Amino acid sequence: MQTVDLTQYFDYVFMAMLLSVGIAVVRLRSLFAAVMLTGVYSLLSAVWFVSLDAVDVAFTEAAVGAGISTVLLLGAMLLTSRECNPVPASRHWAALAVVVVAGALLFYALGDMPVYGDPNSPANAYVGMEYMTMTVDDIAIPNVVTAVLSSYRGFDTMGEVFVVFAAGLGVALLLGLGGAAGKRED
Repeated sequence: MQTVDLTQYFDYVFMAMLLSVGIAVVRLRSLFAAVMLTGVYSLLSAVWFVSLDAVDVAFTEAAVGAGISTVLLLGAMLLTSRECNPVPASRHWAALAVVVVAGALLFYALGDMPVYGDPNSPANAYVGMEYMTMTVDDIAIPNVVTAVLSSYRGFDTMGEVFVVFAAGLGVALLLGLGGAAGKRED
């Protein structure tokens, strides 16, 4: 008798929820509702990452995807109209064709990927195992994910922080939050 893995059913539920929210975002004409649903999409993605035991990715998705990106999009939306312009039907078919081709290519590439959880996959057999065994001796940080993000990929993480800061600063300047909003020089 086979044991039932409930996390697999959760994965299917999360994928269905993400798909339905994604379709809803594409179908909306209200920019405010679309921005809010993209935040919901990011939160659902974060929950799904937690179910996949990728808590560090889930935290980043929740903070950047649902938090900062939603706030930045709401700030940028203040400078635009609240409704999008109608899109001609020909552009819908072109977008559908691009999505179908990209999806078919992804499914074609799926055959070359290792089986989920395969201990002999390249990520688990070579470099991944080196990080797992040598991190405690090299850096003296017991959590491998923290060690990789803060030490091995420290400059990359710092660069990501700078990009998010620059985006927030840009939106603040666009909204006139630089302290000189509403003041005119004579």
